[in-house]
Amino acid sequence: MKSVERQDLEECLLHDLDGYQGALGGLTRREFLNYCTGVAATLGLSSTMGIRIAEAATAPVRPPVIWLSAQECTGCTESLLRAYHPSLETLILDMISLDYHEALCAGAGHQAEAYRAKSMKENWGKFILVVDGSIPTKDGGIYCMVADKPILETVREAAEGAAAIVGIGSCASWGGIPSSSPNPTDAKPVHAVLPGKTVVNIPGCPPNPYNFLATVLYLLTFGKPPELDTKNRPKFAYGRLIHENCERRPHFDAGRFALEFGDLGHRQGFCLYKIGCKGPETHANCPAIGFGDVGQGVWPIGIGHPCFGCTEEGVGFTKPVHSLAKVQTFAPPTAFPSVDATKGQGVSTAAVAVIAGAAGLAVGAGGMAMRRMDGKAESPDKSGEGS
Repeated sequence: MKSVERQDLEECLLHDLDGYQGALGGLTRREFLNYCTGVAATLGLSSTMGIRIAEAATAPVRPPVIWLSAQECTGCTESLLRAYHPSLETLILDMISLDYHEALCAGAGHQAEAYRAKSMKENWGKFILVVDGSIPTKDGGIYCMVADKPILETVREAAEGAAAIVGIGSCASWGGIPSSSPNPTDAKPVHAVLPGKTVVNIPGCPPNPYNFLATVLYLLTFGKPPELDTKNRPKFAYGRLIHENCERRPHFDAGRFALEFGDLGHRQGFCLYKIGCKGPETHANCPAIGFGDVGQGVWPIGIGHPCFGCTEEGVGFTKPVHSLAKVQTFAPPTAFPSVDATKGQGVSTAAVAVIAGAAGLAVGAGGMAMRRMDGKAESPDKSGEGS
């Protein structure tokens, strides 16, 4: 049963949406409200917050967005073009005002640059700055010039007047491919050239568009970024290891691995750890939401390719594809406090002995399992069929 307060809020909002059908992107009013409630759940918020998100998304005053592109491949924009909930046109025409984007601008050349400058001046302190691509810093940043000016200068100028800054994609978040050795342009991530500024990182190559959309909706609703991890990634999207939610995790725990592409283990959907999957050291929600609006399971591991760690600093574009991942978690603890234990109650001497023995067993079992993982005898042909 819905609370009276939530039901009243829904009825008021649905009435208000009567005259604002454009923001619904072809959805009914009820479907749009359900979508916003789903976004709230994704962000770890209560369902009531879905109503606030819907109100912010349909507000008559649309927040301006300035999107700057540095050393990048346009993959982040291409990914966003393929989002359908909401679609890109709904996002940029009804929910936000995309005042500048090199690839999507209606104008070009001097006209586009003049409009960017005008929008920034009129909305100083109010616009959202989105940057994709790494920033070259060698020789004053001359290796990426836009409108006869190094993109380094343009990013720093825009950041001074931005209400929020988002670095989208692994190039903007970590430096990506342009910063890979030998890094001839001394390319750096956005946050590295904006000391003292909070840059919300949405890494991925490309990132899932819904991680970006959910972050933007949060900014519109609450006027601040969602909760971030130590690398300034939104926790709702990057708070867990891929390994924890991977559909092939049971095979990892059981010691069933593909040893090379096309072998029996690979064909049977076994774990891809031994052929270089970086899921055990990469934080992202790829297993949960997939890619391309075509259903769960459509992501690299789901279609048989190892994760190469594009969302993790120091993994994607850094570690060789064939290198084994550093497994951050292997097995759960072997001893937990009793569910009915008194809060603050100490552990008895006997319990300590039991836990010590269990820990010894765990170490032995873990060592044996790792030995099995690295041993040649554990081939899929012998261990996997019918498992």
